[in-house]
Amino acid sequence: MRIGLIAEGGYPYVSGDARLWCDRLVRGLGQHEFDIYAFSHSERQEDEGWVPLPAHVSRVRTAPLWTAEDDGVSHGRRARRRFADCYGELAAVLCAGGAMDPAEASEGASATEADRFANALYGLAELARDEGGLVGALRSETAVHALERACRARGALRTAREARVPDLLAVAAHLERALRPLSLDWYEDDGLGSADLCHATSGGPAALPGLLAQHFCDVPLLLTEYGVRLRTHYLAAPDSSPAVRSLLAAFHGRLAAETYARAAAITPGNGHARRWQERCGADREKLRTVYPGMDPSRFAEVGESPQCADPDSLVWVGRVEPTKDLVSLLHAFAEVRKEEPKTRLRIVGTPSGSEGADYLGHCKALAAQLFPDEAEGPHRVGDNPVSFEEIGAPETPTLADAYASGAVTVLSSVVEGFPIGLVEAMLCGRATVSTDVGAVVEVIGGTGLVVPPRNPRALAEACVALLRDPERRERLGAAARARALELFTVEQNIAAFHGIYLEIVSRTPVRRVVLDEAGEPLPFAVPAEAHVPGRWTERTPGLAARGGPHRPPGAPVRATALPATEGAR
Repeated sequence: MRIGLIAEGGYPYVSGDARLWCDRLVRGLGQHEFDIYAFSHSERQEDEGWVPLPAHVSRVRTAPLWTAEDDGVSHGRRARRRFADCYGELAAVLCAGGAMDPAEASEGASATEADRFANALYGLAELARDEGGLVGALRSETAVHALERACRARGALRTAREARVPDLLAVAAHLERALRPLSLDWYEDDGLGSADLCHATSGGPAALPGLLAQHFCDVPLLLTEYGVRLRTHYLAAPDSSPAVRSLLAAFHGRLAAETYARAAAITPGNGHARRWQERCGADREKLRTVYPGMDPSRFAEVGESPQCADPDSLVWVGRVEPTKDLVSLLHAFAEVRKEEPKTRLRIVGTPSGSEGADYLGHCKALAAQLFPDEAEGPHRVGDNPVSFEEIGAPETPTLADAYASGAVTVLSSVVEGFPIGLVEAMLCGRATVSTDVGAVVEVIGGTGLVVPPRNPRALAEACVALLRDPERRERLGAAARARALELFTVEQNIAAFHGIYLEIVSRTPVRRVVLDEAGEPLPFAVPAEAHVPGRWTERTPGLAARGGPHRPPGAPVRATALPATEGAR
């Protein structure tokens, strides 16, 4: 089958989120054809180029989300009126209780508002398709005035009525960025319309192409969210005014609900994300939990040799940022040292941005204050029991070496989605102590100790318990490695998506229309096995790029693919 893979800020670019798992997915499903539709996050990311692509990737089409040049489209009076009506209706939904929690809204009211939002969204998409783009219209004063009228209308939320001019400009600018995918030329029969299935690798505005392919061409949509975009939005921009937060929360909430409603299937990456999706309106029958897949071969040597660990060391591995709560970890380690004076703590990680660099400096200062350099004797130089290291340093040349250096791996986060570092420690056969956040309990499954977040005393007690019991450490580490190999490998991830692809396509009518020489539909031209994996008939050279079924000579096909070299650099 032909898969239209929609990726945001990652694959096929060298840097970015979700790059690795998308690459593994595409390479692992070599029996299918892939078209990549990618959004970039920055000019620097585009300049860094792409990763090498396998042969069954037919083409790559890209678009920037970080900028949008004026398309030069000049709308006539009728088009301007259509835009004002659709954008005004969209704004009215956002101002009239659009942020209402789906779990608390009445079924009738919620359905009505959802229909209004969908009609306005697809009305804008159809206008963009008819006129060649909406970049200028979304940046126009018409958009700001429509938003202002909606905020001042009777029945608008109090927070919306309190919006001032700077708030309206901020919301209009955000909506312009979020709606940029509407102006793309990806939704024709030679684009996403030629796919058997659209797979959106994230929610939010990046899923809009999948929604429009479903709207215009009836292409089924699969949505994967390893981190729920709506939750991320709620946690972002805390300094915005109440009016801006309310209107943007309404927009992203409605967009998430529409995406969940239209998707044929939704694959959260863990139970934590799944609960968020259900709370935001996702149908439980559509949900299929698919854990991220990791390559265990990097950690095989360490995992099979647990005796290489330093029995007196704790290790923390990850990105250094405030949500990791290293301050609590350092205070917990102070309690550990009172019980086990020989214990050392190795913090292995790099700071995440300028905020992470400032936080790392604060942690180093705190470590120096809590643990003055200690010396074993009067003629030796003092040494701090806490070390700050990076991957690639002589002491820790690889990630596996970092986990191998400690008998117990510690996770102290206060916010966490799917804890990749915890799975890596499990693959290394290490006993773990973690805080109960995100999907930690789901991942651990009884193979490690879990304590409340922001509780240094509980964290210290759990670490001391494992440091004093090497047999328990070995038992938990072996169980953790077995669990990780069973649930969190690349193989299980690829197998799960392959089955979901087949399930969705098997429930979707064949949309290809084969015409005869006179331009009339050719009955029975598409065989019943068209959606069965493998090639049951000889492929016609004219359809090699498209992966379509055999057809009689001279019978044209309504949709053909662009050349396989399109988008290549």
